[in-house]
Amino acid sequence: MDLENQKRVKDFAEQYGPENVVVLLGAAEGEASGLAAETVTNGDPTFAGPLTGVQLGLKVYHVCEPEIKAEIDPAVYEEQVSMMEMVLDVDDIVSEMTSIREQFCKY
Repeated sequence: MDLENQKRVKDFAEQYGPENVVVLLGAAEGEASGLAAETVTNGDPTFAGPLTGVQLGLKVYHVCEPEIKAEIDPAVYEEQVSMMEMVLDVDDIVSEMTSIREQFCKY
């Protein structure tokens, strides 16, 4: 997660309260999703950004997870996500995201 997005997430958590913020990711692989998820829950593991040492504990999901997919209009999902979903290892992404939520999410 780039430094500008870390700042945005931190600002939103401060403005609205971390219990009212959900981060939605769309990275193409489980490892990248996990790194971004860890950043918004447990702090920036690269020690380079605004979330270094900041444990927000935010809820975080990937757009391809069943919980999120169920919330999106099927036509919109088909148009915007489904082509990419066909080439992703969705099981790996779901496993990575679930692990991060179990370890670090507070809300």
